[in-house]
Amino acid sequence: MRARSGRPGRGSLAGLLVAALVSLACAGGGLAEPAGERPASERAPASPGPDTTRADSTTSVAEFEQDVADAQAVAERYWAAQFKESGQRFQPVRRIIPYQRAGEVSCGGQALPRNNAVYCSRGDFIAYDVAWSVAAFRQVGDAFVFYLLGHEYAHAIQVRLGINYSFTIQQELQADCMAGAYLGDSVRSGALTLAEGDLEEFREGVAAVGDDPDQPWFAEGAHGTAEQRTDMFFRGYEGSLKECDLG
Repeated sequence: MRARSGRPGRGSLAGLLVAALVSLACAGGGLAEPAGERPASERAPASPGPDTTRADSTTSVAEFEQDVADAQAVAERYWAAQFKESGQRFQPVRRIIPYQRAGEVSCGGQALPRNNAVYCSRGDFIAYDVAWSVAAFRQVGDAFVFYLLGHEYAHAIQVRLGINYSFTIQQELQADCMAGAYLGDSVRSGALTLAEGDLEEFREGVAAVGDDPDQPWFAEGAHGTAEQRTDMFFRGYEGSLKECDLG
């Protein structure tokens, strides 16, 4: 995936197969790896040249940080444009915070655990365990970073719009739709460029992070089955925000 911004973007979405690596679990706006039970930057160095792809890159921490910065920049431009079009003032997420230890960052007095990423409405920030995120980035590829930021930024937008559902699954499927819209619209506008085969990799990746089929839809922390999540992501990707029930 390449981002057309003030800074060059990065390679293709190679290897977006996350079945055993990560499970989106954003009850409260976080992202956590599967563990039996399921609980939602600073400017980076310059990225490799435009011909570099995930397959031939070194997948360094510097490259990961650059992808975080690029994904943040694209998300901010996208949502600023959406708010401007509707006559509203857009306020970017205040900070994106990497952390290394459990309890190093807290949200509303609750310490954030390892192996997690979260949008915290109390402090208006996105935080992520950097060691876990870099490990996922190295196995999944840069698509992980753009999807992670897109999904967590969607939670921030829900807060800004005053959206609050009764069940976690409603909040999460809408965030999947919004992440799809952010990516699809950014591709159509030229802000992002996908390589051949990337859409199918998205499909496989989103399906891989679905809930267990036996997970009740009304359970706290439910996110939706593979079919539900894939459907909502691609509704947003293909049809933009009008598919995401934003009112």
